[in-house]
Amino acid sequence: MLFDKVKAFAVQLDGATAGVEPVFSGGQVVAGRVLLELAGAARVGTLKLRARGRAHVHWTESRSAGSSTAYTQSYSERVEVVSHRATLLPPDTGEPTTLPAGHHEFPFSFQLPLTLVTSFEGKHGSVRYCIKATLHRPWVPARRTRKVFTVIEPVDINTPALLAPQAGAREKVARSWYCNRGLVSLSAKIDRKGYTPGEVIPIFAEIDNGSTRPVLPRAAVVQTQTFMARGAQKQKRAVVASLAGEPVGPGRRALWQGRALRIPPVGPSIFHCRVLHVGYSLKVCVDIPGTSKLLLELPLVIGTVPLHPFGSRSSSVGSHASFLLDWGLGALPEHPEAPPDYSEVVTEEVAVASQSPFPLLPDPRMSLEGPYFAYIQEFRYRPPPLYSELILGSTQHQPWTADLMPRSEQEVPGAWLGADVPKHGPSASGGTELPVRWGTSPTEKDLRHSF
Repeated sequence: MLFDKVKAFAVQLDGATAGVEPVFSGGQVVAGRVLLELAGAARVGTLKLRARGRAHVHWTESRSAGSSTAYTQSYSERVEVVSHRATLLPPDTGEPTTLPAGHHEFPFSFQLPLTLVTSFEGKHGSVRYCIKATLHRPWVPARRTRKVFTVIEPVDINTPALLAPQAGAREKVARSWYCNRGLVSLSAKIDRKGYTPGEVIPIFAEIDNGSTRPVLPRAAVVQTQTFMARGAQKQKRAVVASLAGEPVGPGRRALWQGRALRIPPVGPSIFHCRVLHVGYSLKVCVDIPGTSKLLLELPLVIGTVPLHPFGSRSSSVGSHASFLLDWGLGALPEHPEAPPDYSEVVTEEVAVASQSPFPLLPDPRMSLEGPYFAYIQEFRYRPPPLYSELILGSTQHQPWTADLMPRSEQEVPGAWLGADVPKHGPSASGGTELPVRWGTSPTEKDLRHSF
């Protein structure tokens, strides 16, 4: 029988190394071989290959049709994203082919569609890609083998939309037994919307506790899986990373000056699929005793193409600098150092060329392309601004931290570490009032159950 003679039957992909399988994306060619090893000569019919990629969702919900009648409603939907068929061993004359003993290889290749969906496994749905080979022989059950492969669609975070800062503000009145206990406000900002796994999100936040009880600020990256079938939706949320700050006492204010939250290895965002979506968000919340939490949500996109060191990176750096200035984190020192003399940094030849109506062209061998370097060349020979202009501009137009807190609060070192800051400056004794801590930080388990 054939089963006695088949020693091995498998699908092997080109590019696979020891324990590491290749990863594909839309438009690429998938190539490999079907391996067949026979212990003796055997008669076989056809060897067929089928590649399939499918997005599938399924869930059930309990329904009630009355006081004593209940039923289960099922929702299911599937989308075929890849479908390829090929016959690797066709019969020559309608008669079975006799293969000799030994090792046999049957190569195959096919091209993936340009637009695909990233491989995904969820509770109520999945996106899977596989290659199945079927060996047929007369009067013998078919022999089958399959190979699963991974597809990751590139998500480039180097776009203006994903490099833009994200910010928001919320406030809530703390209540207890229908009595107002004060106002709690929260504002938070991150420097961009797009990140990749392994990156750190610096969180800038301000928590103002005007209530009579201490509050606890926290932050988390939340994954939201959305499944869609027959006009209905099912969502599942999971916390993938979290952190907790120090409690903020009554009448106090706390600042997060870039509190770091690292993104763990997670799958990228999925948008272009008809039956499921995978999205991410940064949730910053404040736990208020006796009142529902104050929650602020900022959208995130987890990509696969990291931030470029040049090009889009320059726009990111510019937006980050603007972002820091808006939050009062990039203030100039009180006594800035005077700039060097013009003659110290510019040679006499360059100075003469810059004053000529026909300036010298730069050396073509040293020219660089791109808008960033064009900007550098435009201001290459201009002298630096006067020292008086720097002093005048810094004193007239940059109240860096006035929008965040009074001057007395800027002088408290703990404010730059995210600690509690007294709202009324120095204490009556003449010294700086030290921040007071209330309670303890929650455990990681508590954080994951509270979002």
